[in-house]
Amino acid sequence: MTTSTLWLAAALPGAPLLAGLLGLLLPPAPGDDRRGEASARRLAVGLGVAGATVAWLSALVLLTRVDAPVEASTTWVEMGGLRVTLGLRLDGVAVLVATAVSTVALAVQVYSVGYLRRGPHDDVDVDHRYPPYAAQLSLFTAAMLTVVVSGDLIMLLVGWEVMGICSYLLIAHDRRLPEAPGAAVKAFLVTRVGDVGFLLGIALLGVGAGSFRIADVLAHDWSTGTLTAACLLLLGGVAGKSAQFPLHTWLPDAMAGPTPVSALIHAATMVAAGVYAVARLFPLFERAPAALAVLGVMAAVTMLLGAFAATAQDDIKRVLAWSTVSQIGYMTGALAVGAPAAALFHLLTHAAFKALLFLAAGAVIHAVGTTLMSRMGGLRTAMPVTFWCMVVGLGALAGVPPLSGFWSKDGVLAAAEAAALDGAGPTAPWVGWLVWLAGLLGVAVTAWYATRLLLRTFLGATRTPLLRPHDPPALLRLPVLLLAIPAALLGLAAFAPWFADRLRVPGDATGEAVELVHLAPNLILPFLLLLVGAGVAWAGWRRDPAADPARFLGPLRPVFARAFRLDDVQHALVVRPTGALARAVRTGDELGVDGLVEGTGRAAVEVGGGLAELHRAALPRATAGVLAGALLIGLAVALIGVTS
Repeated sequence: MTTSTLWLAAALPGAPLLAGLLGLLLPPAPGDDRRGEASARRLAVGLGVAGATVAWLSALVLLTRVDAPVEASTTWVEMGGLRVTLGLRLDGVAVLVATAVSTVALAVQVYSVGYLRRGPHDDVDVDHRYPPYAAQLSLFTAAMLTVVVSGDLIMLLVGWEVMGICSYLLIAHDRRLPEAPGAAVKAFLVTRVGDVGFLLGIALLGVGAGSFRIADVLAHDWSTGTLTAACLLLLGGVAGKSAQFPLHTWLPDAMAGPTPVSALIHAATMVAAGVYAVARLFPLFERAPAALAVLGVMAAVTMLLGAFAATAQDDIKRVLAWSTVSQIGYMTGALAVGAPAAALFHLLTHAAFKALLFLAAGAVIHAVGTTLMSRMGGLRTAMPVTFWCMVVGLGALAGVPPLSGFWSKDGVLAAAEAAALDGAGPTAPWVGWLVWLAGLLGVAVTAWYATRLLLRTFLGATRTPLLRPHDPPALLRLPVLLLAIPAALLGLAAFAPWFADRLRVPGDATGEAVELVHLAPNLILPFLLLLVGAGVAWAGWRRDPAADPARFLGPLRPVFARAFRLDDVQHALVVRPTGALARAVRTGDELGVDGLVEGTGRAAVEVGGGLAELHRAALPRATAGVLAGALLIGLAVALIGVTS
């Protein structure tokens, strides 16, 4: 059983990795030959099915087990007292997250087959660019699954970094958009800032424990100062990868990438990696309450920042992007109050309903040819399947019972409330208060912008009467319909005691908060706030269906639309000084290093020129002297001849 389970663990990232590597090796098809594209589709979807099958098989094998996790590692390098290992670890948490990642990735691959080759509004304008796209999607999935099943910090770091490269390539995929290259560079650089801290944190943990094996790091007897420093460094990488304040600014701009890429980044990879890493290393963070307090402040700011920013966006993808920033804040908030099980539960439900929302939004974009909600409206009758799938996704996002987001989000709020009122969890009660109050306000704001998105997109009068929108074809419709099932029903898993047991990680004292059967009184206040937020948006729309409910924000609307101008702050505090420093270095290089080298060359040329000039000036004189001497000699010889 152990050997077969380890093979399953290796196959989880192995199947998409094989698809990615083989896809990159496919030769480009000449001219109009589409055999290369067809091969790429079969490869990506076929191995995507294989990867999802392995994930579901792993779930069946391991989720029924109650014994210890399956783990194996081998020593790669050993230098002095430091041991670098390569290892796998498969437990309930890893299996559930891997299943979510593989399922969403398969849905995205199937969806992409239709999305990137149809109609005048495709995300790419040439079909032969599909093979590298599909290969990069597969590598992206393999990198996230490597993070999930890694048993040591080095393997985790490898998957972590490969995701950064893949996100850069995929965000920049659409070459028609002038903003795509800049968005890709921004995503890479902003996450790179956090990754520097993440790398240093891993180095500190590995050197301190004498091993990079996660089990050894968790079992090491750490001093409070060292552990706090390491956890704070790790939080830098978490803030970057999971788009948390203050390194959140890259995620909305990443909407320049194709919509299926957005679905994968926001639902199953990249942003989920930071949450998973903290949950995997939670026993360390539990012993570093100062780091958890910083995480709590970061989470509270992020969940409100993302929610308010989403209220004023006109681009449907940017609304969903800012909602991701906010919802990841709920997950990190749960981690901060000592409830990683609640964080992981919301990670799973968010993967389902956010992938559903992005793919449904992609269907809308294909239908109307724009991402702007101001040019949509009245799509309910023309696109009934997409409409009802969007209702399910937005309902889960807002926390409408009994959809999945209702149970998982209220699990986070219940854990924060327990930390605030009862002192449960490893952090001070004020952290619980901060996360709880921010989360409650976020519920109302989320309901408001989710209702606005639905009203502006599907109800009211059609603002583009020349378009003839319709539901997408089967290749696009089927993944959306399948994702609607877990988006609606996954929350019911909270009623199963075994589910909470599989989500609980070492050090989780509040894993029972996921079992929301016992938390009915805690659900009343969030539900009332949900009704208030949705009701306010509905009332504003009913007053004038042709107008945007965001007009009631008044002078706050441009502030929210620019996300409190934090991007401008970063530009002023980081980008401009860095640019000035780069220009100063370039000037110094040109005047100093280049000036010295080029000056030496110029001096040599000038000296040589001077010598050449002297030589050229001396040559006529020498010639004249020779002629004069010859003449004198001739005269002398003549005179001697005459006298003799």
